[in-house]
Amino acid sequence: MNASVPLSELEQRAMHAALAEAHTAAVADEVPVGAVIMHSRTGEIVARAHNRMRRDHDATSHAELLAVRAAAATLGDRGLQDYTLAVTLEPCAMCAGAIVLARVGTLLFGAWDDKAGMCGSVGDVVRHGKLNHRPAVRGGVLEHECSAILKAFFAQRR
Repeated sequence: MNASVPLSELEQRAMHAALAEAHTAAVADEVPVGAVIMHSRTGEIVARAHNRMRRDHDATSHAELLAVRAAAATLGDRGLQDYTLAVTLEPCAMCAGAIVLARVGTLLFGAWDDKAGMCGSVGDVVRHGKLNHRPAVRGGVLEHECSAILKAFFAQRR
């Protein structure tokens, strides 16, 4: 999938919720990345998260991982085949691996990450042909809005 295909109303809602999480991260002086997991048909959001690496003193506290963990706990199941993960930044290798292992049905992401993105930029873990699960992937969703919050955050830090 690509970003030129119109977003459904549910996908728009999920991406806007992920952007709200990214804003929460920025206010907390975390790299502003947000993620939500919603049921792909009903639109029910079962998990929300934002980066918490500074707060948790944990390099693995990425928004995607925290959302996957929260969804699994809420649902009582590690498999997320019927769910969409919406995240504001292209997932890194660690998060892409978790997305595959959690069997996320659809991945939507906003900004491309030319330095660490592993869903099409630097590499493509989520669509690797040897893996037994490959989510549907759509990158560049609300790219301008997702990129803008990251650029503003890092501009303030310089």
